[in-house]
Amino acid sequence: MNQTLPSYASGTSKTPLLGMTIGEMLDRTADKYPDTEALVCLHQDIRWTYKEFVAKVNEAARAFLAIGVQRGDRVGIWSPNRYEWTLTQFATAKIGAILVNINPAYGAHELEYAMNLAGISVLVTADKFKSSNYRQSLYEVSPELHTCTPGRVKSQRLADLRAVINMDTEDHAGMWSWDKFIGFARDTPQEDLNKVQDQLQFDDPINIQFTSGTTGNPKGATLTHHNILNNGFFVGESQRLSEKDRMVIPVPLYHCFGMVMGNLGCITHGSTMIYPGEGFEPKAVLDAVHQEKATVLYGVPTMFIAELADPAIHDCDLSSLRTGIMAGSICPAEVMKKVNEQMNIKDVQIAYGMTETSPVSTQTSSRDPFDKQVTTVGRTQPHLETKIVDPVTGNVLPRGEIGELCTRGYSVMLKYWNNEEETHEAIDAAGWMHTGDLAAMDDEGYVKIVGRIKDMVIRGGENIYPKEVEEFLYTHPAIHEVQVTGIPDKTYGEELVAWVQLRSDADPMDADDLIAFCQGQISHFKIPRHYKFVDAFPMTATGKIQKFKMRQFYIEEMGDSP
Repeated sequence: MNQTLPSYASGTSKTPLLGMTIGEMLDRTADKYPDTEALVCLHQDIRWTYKEFVAKVNEAARAFLAIGVQRGDRVGIWSPNRYEWTLTQFATAKIGAILVNINPAYGAHELEYAMNLAGISVLVTADKFKSSNYRQSLYEVSPELHTCTPGRVKSQRLADLRAVINMDTEDHAGMWSWDKFIGFARDTPQEDLNKVQDQLQFDDPINIQFTSGTTGNPKGATLTHHNILNNGFFVGESQRLSEKDRMVIPVPLYHCFGMVMGNLGCITHGSTMIYPGEGFEPKAVLDAVHQEKATVLYGVPTMFIAELADPAIHDCDLSSLRTGIMAGSICPAEVMKKVNEQMNIKDVQIAYGMTETSPVSTQTSSRDPFDKQVTTVGRTQPHLETKIVDPVTGNVLPRGEIGELCTRGYSVMLKYWNNEEETHEAIDAAGWMHTGDLAAMDDEGYVKIVGRIKDMVIRGGENIYPKEVEEFLYTHPAIHEVQVTGIPDKTYGEELVAWVQLRSDADPMDADDLIAFCQGQISHFKIPRHYKFVDAFPMTATGKIQKFKMRQFYIEEMGDSP
């Protein structure tokens, strides 16, 4: 009889799930910690206590009601990190409108697709950000805005749109300014808002987030109060968050990392949300930690790498930091060690998940052995289940074997908005969300991610997991960052290519140097054949490196030579 444990785990907890809406949770926290700072938005000079913050949220919620937004209506938000983003997040939750997060990096074509898929009737938008001119893109997609009365938009290409709220202080054709919009709150008494809020249910859909697929159009993951409020809560519980914690949030709010793990993680514990800037700048993050005596710092690995490399790190006091989350992509062990040592974050936790699971499914904890903290994505979150299955048969694999990671529980999305076929492909009949990630579970239940099913490279019949090769290359003292992917090869089917970013103080080196470094240290078939030395990597707005673009670029550069 086979005594090997199956790759299945359930996250147990004595702490029950929160059975309430986001608005109710915010009200309870504001009542409990009225004088604790809730939101500090440094680039906009905003500093509000929970008492002040909930009053601002209620004001925005009343304004939405005044312009006719009802429960179930879709309200789009297209903006970098600003206080208006957060007020919109909580105001829509209080009235039961579904917040639709639009990537700040989207262009006009992507905006049109997202707005029509979700049926957005009201759009809250920034005016400009870096190279993006949101107002110009809107006028391009909906030229009727030039002549429409604000609040009475009739657009040919955006059939559901009827109102645009621009965060700019100036008035623009067809749009309300944020201040003008907020002024409408006077037309709705607080009692009316209370009545609407009391009718809401925690299983109501409250948020649509677009997944950044490598192929095809983005899909709208539809999430409930229950999904995201509980996920933010339990991510915070793992870090032992409290009203004494001050969290620097440099990750984009439009993504789960910012609005769920960040904002909802804070409001479920009475902690302070701190935004260092509209977008990520390593010096601004370090300055925010120093100035605000932050105790918690979030980021994807590329952000921590940039902070470690920034000269400002030597001038900033980071001693107040105690914990934080590194997530969004697979984290190199060497980077984790440097964050522990050089940034004073002794309790950095790795969180793993996906938008469709609200997002976190597994997480390391401060009680985990150091090797588990730097080599795994932890164990199954409370009230969730994970299993690892054979991607072909769907059968649960024994512990230690590599297969597809699946998640089930409160965090799994309701559906992909208006996409029944893709929903059924992602969530099986038993309620399991199929992640598409390759993973292995050890005897203690720790999960190690080895890559995407689509990222696995098969070279001459040998299965190669790029992460394993990357981890080895990271041990080279001259390498700042490295990414490995597969490209077609006439002889072996596929070959490895390594994109390498050298440290700024490193001596010049070439492919032969790295091949020599690998020889005798890793299997010959795992040694990349091709190398590309770069200053940066193609990335999404959330800091995820886009390997499919790397592959495409290199294939085009190689021509017929492979």
